[in-house]
Amino acid sequence: MSIYDKKAQEIVEKAAEALKKVEEVKAPEWAEFVKTGPAKERMPIEKDWWYVRAASVLRKVYLNGPIGVSRLRVKYGSKKNRGVRPEKFYKGSGNILRKILQQLEKAELIKQNEGKKGRIVTDKGKSFLDKIK
Repeated sequence: MSIYDKKAQEIVEKAAEALKKVEEVKAPEWAEFVKTGPAKERMPIEKDWWYVRAASVLRKVYLNGPIGVSRLRVKYGSKKNRGVRPEKFYKGSGNILRKILQQLEKAELIKQNEGKKGRIVTDKGKSFLDKIK
């Protein structure tokens, strides 16, 4: 079975658990105090949100690669409640996505694409996601 045969939420949850065991992927000290984008009012409630986001980013790179920080910011953006004014779309945090991509690169799950901009999944990353049951 491949990643296309499973539900996204199941893959992300199980991949997040598996990423906790990967030495290179660690939440920075500031991760517990930061918002995930300008449209958010508060920081994430979950303690292990960094690993869930990393698993989600790995899945997105697998499906949509080559993909870079800019396109990922759009995917993780949301509408901001601006009171009586109409809602407006804001991109997600680029710093969080950049750090996660760098950590996944260190773990050799993704790599920079030669020729085009963006990152693609390595064979190790494909087998990591495909083995998740």
